[in-house]
Amino acid sequence: MSLTGKRIFITGGSRGIGLAIALRAAADGASIAIAAKTVEENPKLPGTIFSAAKEIEAAGGIALPIQCDIRDEDAIVVAVNKVAAQFGGIDILINNASAINLTPTEKTPAKRFDLMFDVNVRGTFLTSQAAVPHLRESAKAGRNPHILTLSPPLSMKAKWFKNHVAYTMSKYGMSMCVLGMAEEFKRDGIAVNALWPRTAIDTAALQMIPGVDTDFCRKPEILSDTAYIILNRDAKTTTGNFFVDDEVLASEGITDLEKYSVKPGTTDFLLDFFLD
Repeated sequence: MSLTGKRIFITGGSRGIGLAIALRAAADGASIAIAAKTVEENPKLPGTIFSAAKEIEAAGGIALPIQCDIRDEDAIVVAVNKVAAQFGGIDILINNASAINLTPTEKTPAKRFDLMFDVNVRGTFLTSQAAVPHLRESAKAGRNPHILTLSPPLSMKAKWFKNHVAYTMSKYGMSMCVLGMAEEFKRDGIAVNALWPRTAIDTAALQMIPGVDTDFCRKPEILSDTAYIILNRDAKTTTGNFFVDDEVLASEGITDLEKYSVKPGTTDFLLDFFLD
C-alpha cells in the first residue's frame, strides 16, 4: 500500500485527526493541502495551517496551507481550484472539519445550531461538490479517487438523539452525504466512504469538553492508520461503506491496538457516540 504521488485535500486539518491523516500520507511523499481557518495560534486549540504544513514537510510530504472557512461557498471553490492547479489535480478529499456542541434542545443557541450545520453538513456537501470534477478526472486517469468523511454510521435509535439533537442531526447530515454521493458517483469510479472511531479520540477539541478523561481515549493515529488502509483500496469496489476503525484494522490482521492507547494498559475505553 502506498499514497505516493497522491494529491490530497483535507478540511480542518491543522490539528487532531485531520493532521494525523495528513502525516500518515506525508510519509509516502503525498502532496497535501490543509484547508482550515486557523492562521494564528490559539492557546486553547494549538495548531495552525502553517504549523501543520511544517509537520507535513518534515514527515516527507509536500504541503499547501490554505486559509479557508468552509462556511464560505466562494472560499471553498477558490481553495479547491487552487489546490488542483498547484498539484495538477486532486485524488483524495478528506471531509474532516466538524463542529461539536453537546447541548440539549433548550440549551442550544441558534448560532451554535447554525455553526454545526454550516460546517458539518453544508461544508461537507459544498466541498465534495467542488472537488467532484477534479476527482472525476482523477478516475479517468486511473488514480483511484476517494472521498472519505469523518462521520458515523446512520442509526435512527432515539438514544443517539435525546441528549444533543442538533449535533446528532448535523453528523448524520454528513453521513447522508456519504450515502447519497456513493451511489451518485459510483459510475464515475469515485469512492465515497465514512470513517468513525470505536472509542473517543484524544484531540484538543475533546479536551475542551468538561468531564472527559482522555486517559480513557485512543490516539488520532488509529484513525490515520485506518484511513490509510481505506484510501489504498480500489475505489470502484470500495464505496458506500460506514467504516469503524477497529473493524478495518482487524480486516488487515491488526488486532493489537495497545499502541493507540493514550494511557498504556487501558482496557475500559470511553466509547464514542452512535455505535452500539
